[in-house]
Amino acid sequence: MPALSDFLPALPWVALPMIGAWQARRQRSLDDVVPLPAGHPRTSIIIPARNEAHNIGRCVRTVLATEYPDLEVIVVDDHSTDETAVRAREAADGDSRLRVIMNDALPDGWFGKQWACTTGARHATGELLLFADADTAHAPDLLPRLVAAQQAMDADLLSVAGRQELGSFWERLVQPQIFSLFFLRFGGTEGVNNARRPSDVIANGQCLMVRRSAYDAIGGHAAVRHTVVDDLMLAQVMHAAGHRVRLVLGTQQLSTRMYTSLKELVAGWGKNVYAGGIDAMPFGALGRVLFPLLFLGTPLLVIAPLVVLVLGLLGSALGSLVPAAALATGAQLVWMVAVYRRMGEPVGYALLFPLGAVVLGYIFVTAMLRGRRVAWKGRSYVSGVSRRL
Repeated sequence: MPALSDFLPALPWVALPMIGAWQARRQRSLDDVVPLPAGHPRTSIIIPARNEAHNIGRCVRTVLATEYPDLEVIVVDDHSTDETAVRAREAADGDSRLRVIMNDALPDGWFGKQWACTTGARHATGELLLFADADTAHAPDLLPRLVAAQQAMDADLLSVAGRQELGSFWERLVQPQIFSLFFLRFGGTEGVNNARRPSDVIANGQCLMVRRSAYDAIGGHAAVRHTVVDDLMLAQVMHAAGHRVRLVLGTQQLSTRMYTSLKELVAGWGKNVYAGGIDAMPFGALGRVLFPLLFLGTPLLVIAPLVVLVLGLLGSALGSLVPAAALATGAQLVWMVAVYRRMGEPVGYALLFPLGAVVLGYIFVTAMLRGRRVAWKGRSYVSGVSRRL
């Protein structure tokens, strides 16, 4: 019969899911927001789009189906080589609220998305600016609820954590791992909304609303022009400048299909997780020094209990750690079951969390080997360095 002390090595793996459950007990949702009865501020929806012909039609159609009365929609075609602009105009079907504009040439020191957002903001007339990714789908009540939430929370920056559409095996394997790490790091909506340090706030650039006056006060997207994680850094710059940064759930109002294959997952997350993560670390230079260790250690810590459990059961010298390894593995499985249930995905995939961690480790290693060099949609950048390759 194992003694209580035999289970003590599992404490970190047990504690993290408990912390996650504690953080999840209170989440702010658009479901609880009542749309404004009157006094709707004009809102400009800005959609930066580069080679998004396969996505832009759905996005434009759902945005224009909104129940919100006073808006304009600006699609910024960022020098696409496909029919992005054509598909956007076709989806609008003559709706005068849509404008498609061509982005100016990309200046040195800028990432393409930030430059497209800046171009859209320059043409916008709204008091509120909503930046939306081309791969999002919007429910008709998203904008009415979002504007009401922005007014009620007096938010200068308000973003929505929506539902992630997972269609393939690899998406269902990897995406829950990624988002559970985000949740454990930043603590959900109330972790962000109650944060005191800029490094503890995050935003979702898939659907990000800013008050125009606050946006202009920090210099707009120019303030984050040279970082791959523009949404996170925009939120942190806003917070550091004394503006209110808020996050809400909107799983019934917003959905996104980020990636559709293993290749896209590796390329997409590979460009973000290291180059962006190192700039977002707290504690200044010390945080940046420790980041590589924490970065590579995360997937290893997920896999370690199962490896120890198997080796211990096979009669190795790790046999004394079998009780702790079994408890740690069980705690991680329970946590991942909760994550899959929360995301509305088949919980059977939770059993494959060690394989997901292996894939995550591969993404992390390739991202770290790439360093600050970022390649995306035919362009090359150095994240955190104010120049374009």
